[in-house]
Amino acid sequence: MRAVIQRVKNASVSISDQIVGKCETGALILVCAMKNDTIDQVEKLANKISKIRIYQDENKKMNHSLTDINGSALVISQFTLAADVKRGNRPGFSEAAAPENAKYLYNYFVSCLKQHGISTQTGKFGSEMAVNLINDGPVTICLDTDQF
Repeated sequence: MRAVIQRVKNASVSISDQIVGKCETGALILVCAMKNDTIDQVEKLANKISKIRIYQDENKKMNHSLTDINGSALVISQFTLAADVKRGNRPGFSEAAAPENAKYLYNYFVSCLKQHGISTQTGKFGSEMAVNLINDGPVTICLDTDQF
């Protein structure tokens, strides 16, 4: 499973100019299920995101996690994180999970974050969305469960 985490002051996602999800201080999480992903990888990713220390302490050191700061999350499905650009200029997405499985893993990921006590909102899986955010730092972290 792949994710891009952006530390944000706030973020929102809209569909047809209507806000469908938002978060305040916390994280915008773009997430992509890959074709061989399992429940274990989803749990591993949610656990890592809940504990990764990317928020500043009183000394401006990144020593606090999303759960430490009682931050919230906005989770957006982003199959384009599976892009393969090795051949030519048009990205291929053959490594992304099939839509039915991807939706299941995405929803399970959201439920795992909530089990970690993180207030979580989402966009709408498979929809065209407009994402608005104020990046804090900026701090942006790319994660792939194949790497941890």
